[in-house]
Amino acid sequence: MSVTDVQAPMRAAAPGFWPRLLNHGRELGTLAGLLGLCVALWIATPHFATASNLVNVVEQSTIIGIISVGMTFVILTGGIDLSVGSLVALAGIAFGSAVQAHAPLAVAILVGLCAGLLCGVVNGLLIAFGRLPPFIATLGMMSVARGLALIISDGRPISGFSLAFRSMATGDLLGVPAPVILMAALYAAAHFILTRTVLGRYTYAIGGNEEATALSGVNVSAYKIVVYAIAGLLSAVTALLLAARLDSAQPIAGINYELDAIAAVVIGGASLLGGSGSVIGTLIGALIMSVLRNGLNLLGVSSYVQQIAIGAVIIVAVLVDMALRRRAPLPRGTAA
Repeated sequence: MSVTDVQAPMRAAAPGFWPRLLNHGRELGTLAGLLGLCVALWIATPHFATASNLVNVVEQSTIIGIISVGMTFVILTGGIDLSVGSLVALAGIAFGSAVQAHAPLAVAILVGLCAGLLCGVVNGLLIAFGRLPPFIATLGMMSVARGLALIISDGRPISGFSLAFRSMATGDLLGVPAPVILMAALYAAAHFILTRTVLGRYTYAIGGNEEATALSGVNVSAYKIVVYAIAGLLSAVTALLLAARLDSAQPIAGINYELDAIAAVVIGGASLLGGSGSVIGTLIGALIMSVLRNGLNLLGVSSYVQQIAIGAVIIVAVLVDMALRRRAPLPRGTAA
């Protein structure tokens, strides 16, 4: 078999001209939706467009924004990770327990990060070698991680962290809040990985056509483990940021974060079938959710109604994605 024969399936799996064009169109459409939402809320309530509130909106988006980066990698492969919210709780409690044991701050942070990373690797192993569907594997991990967080902490929050650690959430650089800087750095790194590295190329390829990618000689199992490990690690980063913001690590932290992360990715234009999407779209999706919640709060709308509104936005986003995919022209040489 020639090298050309081996690479042919990979070219078929990689995003082509039309999928790339469709992705950019969805990003621009999502951005237009964000701007339209901001204008509508500015008209509805004058308090929305104040500088302090806009900074607050961006800062509040960092928690879901960071965890959504990992979810983007997972969804691009055609998978799903329901455990990220519970991993936020477990990683936070692991960090807090290390602090309680008088470990140096750097060691405690490393313990928290390793807790999330290890659980992500386990998810990947269960999916890649245990052949479990991602939904089932991560659903099980969601329960296991939450239970471990409750057992380790005895169901009690851990608080009283150092000012140095809390500055991760309360500090700023030239007026820009530290969490926003951290989120921007993570999104820049993720964008570079997805657009300029082998890992990014294979992430898209696995979601586009896993069988063709495997036939091209790619170790699909290894890349799946890496992707779920990234999701676990970023859940741990979210846990540390949340603990610094609240000055408390709580075993009940992160409830429904997995749903918010999935929503941000889907609203941002990624397909739940895999192979299509970007972290830029995810960032816009996370901002839309933050703006929507902030605006509804300013308008005095009940939190119950807010859940309905966010659910409706997710449904509309998926319907738009399906409609765009049906209308997208097929590449030349592809059978209808």
